[in-house]
This record gives sequence, C-alpha cells and structure tokens, in this order.
Amino acid sequence: MSGHSKWATTKRKKAVIDAKRGKIFTKLIKEITIAARGGGGDVAGNPRLRLAIDNAKAANMPQDNIERAIKKATGELEGVTYHEFMYEGYGPGGIAILVEVATDNKNRTVAEVRHLFSKAGGNLGENGSVAWMFERKGIITLPAQGKTEEEILELVMDDGAEDLEVEEEFIEVVTPIEAFENVRKKLVDSGLEVENASLQWIAKNLIKVEGETSEKVITLIEALEDNDDVQNVFSNSDFEDTE
Repeated sequence: MSGHSKWATTKRKKAVIDAKRGKIFTKLIKEITIAARGGGGDVAGNPRLRLAIDNAKAANMPQDNIERAIKKATGELEGVTYHEFMYEGYGPGGIAILVEVATDNKNRTVAEVRHLFSKAGGNLGENGSVAWMFERKGIITLPAQGKTEEEILELVMDDGAEDLEVEEEFIEVVTPIEAFENVRKKLVDSGLEVENASLQWIAKNLIKVEGETSEKVITLIEALEDNDDVQNVFSNSDFEDTE
C-alpha cells in the first residue's frame, strides 16, 4: 500500500489547490448526479448517493449545491446526463493506469485521454489490458484525531477492515468491498471525522518509479486529473521515495 498512500498524500496537497479552483466540487457534483440518476434521490434507498453526499459535506460543499445536483438528476431541474467509462493504458516506464471518467461526450473524452497518454510517451489500451493488475477496495481516509494506528485498527478489525496505514497526520483504512460500508459506519458512529470514503482500484503489485520516469508518470497523472471529465486516476506506481 506504500505507493498508494504516497500518491494519496500528494493528491491531498494538490486537492487544496483544486478546491480553490472549484475542481473538487465539480467532481463531487458529477458523482452525486450519477448516483441520484441511477438509484433515485432518496438517500435511504441509495447507498451510493448517501456516500457521495457525505463526501461532499466533508469537502464543505453547500447544501444548496447538493440539492440542486439531485434535482437535476431526478428531472426536477434541467441538467446534463453523464455517462461513466473506464479507460486503461500504459504510462512512462510501462506503468499501468486506470482512468475513471464521467462525461456527456464520450468521443471528446476518449480523444483527450488518448492525447494525454500519447503526449507522455504512453498509450491507451483495450478494455481489460491492465485492469487485471488491480483489485477493487474500499479506502476510508480520516485525520488521526489523536488516535493511534493500533486504536483505529482495534476499532474496525472486527467489522472487516484488512489493512491500515498512517501517512503524515492521516490514517487510511483499507477494506474489501463487502465490508466497506460497515467499517465506514463504525468509524462515523464512533464520533470520528471521515475525510473521504470511496471504492478505488488498488494495484495488486507496485512498480517502483524513480527519477525522470517518476516525474513523467506524475505529470501524466496530474494532467489526466486536471481534465474536466476525469473523476479518478489509479496506477501501479510506487512513489515512496519521491518528493
């Protein structure tokens, strides 16, 4: 998990800048819209929507923005229809990359994503070309809040958590998909603040990247994340020794 956590820390710092530019809200609104369109606007019967709203609130999104996104999804207000896709490819040094997008124009998005891969010396692959190198996991990130790694682990282990890692002042709890909601709920019910909780693609094996290759991979990932249609980017890079 070291590469994942290192990049999570890099992303957390970058998120401060993104938040100022409104990019975080854009991604969260898309997730709320897709969740509400797919499962309805009632959080009681739509776990994905409830999670999206919780993450939006943790990012200090105004309630009006949340309600407007739900109404657009359910047809109460006019809105854009987004479709979800996942692209797979290889970056510099043969690094495997997964890109989750939410777009209203697939042709535009795939052309832009392909261009970014090509520009970085990588290439966009076929469906299934790299996804087999990853597995779906629940990732719950929370500030340490005075808790030790052992205390958090003891709190959630019986609910199915399978790994935990401390990175600076944050703790990441890793769960299998089936235990994700139970562990998240346990942390929240225990009075702990959750910064973000989501299902992510985690590499089964990490590839260490250093020097120029590391810089090129990070540049590509950041370029992909800056694309308005891209929701998430995952790779099997281990940036443990990068600064």
